[in-house]
Amino acid sequence: TVKTLLELSKFKDDETSAHITRTQNYVEVIAKYLLSIGELENSSKDYIPDLCKSAPLHDVGKIFITDKILKKPGKLDADEWEIMKTHVALGEELLKNISADTLAPSGFILRAIEIAGNHHENWDGSGYPRGLVGTDIPLEARLMALADVYDALTTERIYKKAWTHEAASEEIYRLSGKKFDPDLVFAFGQAEARFREIAIELNDATSVSQP
Repeated sequence: TVKTLLELSKFKDDETSAHITRTQNYVEVIAKYLLSIGELENSSKDYIPDLCKSAPLHDVGKIFITDKILKKPGKLDADEWEIMKTHVALGEELLKNISADTLAPSGFILRAIEIAGNHHENWDGSGYPRGLVGTDIPLEARLMALADVYDALTTERIYKKAWTHEAASEEIYRLSGKKFDPDLVFAFGQAEARFREIAIELNDATSVSQP
């Protein structure tokens, strides 16, 4: 079922396939750094593997968004933006339904629910859909939020040019304590070189180019 959902996501949005792979790698890099400094010492041995399995499902709710909005070659108007934002709740609900039909939901599905429903929440409470603040936002979603934005900035989209790695990194630092968990921004700083390597290794026609 999960594999089918991923294939639907990729079919729905041409940008999704490479985006899924890169963001999955970014999330893993930060999680492994946190583990190395003892920040995840109370987590299970399956935490990072489950996290990596669940990360690709963060935008699964976009399969419900019309192509007219999803592939619009320009800025969304206010009404379109409100519809686009519904992909978060729709994805979360879809994954909850899958979980409810499973006698013993696996860890990665439970983490996928947290990610899908909360990866657009902001550290300062200005995000959606619930306006959660700080550590009320699940760690999995905080990790995905940073990875998601970095990849969105450093890749060309139908509505924007790709930013350089330097410009994207500067934006991540600027949004520390606003959009992003400051501890995760610090972790990003420690792993920044690896982010750049991943962007180059998994380069496609739309991603950030080598200097």
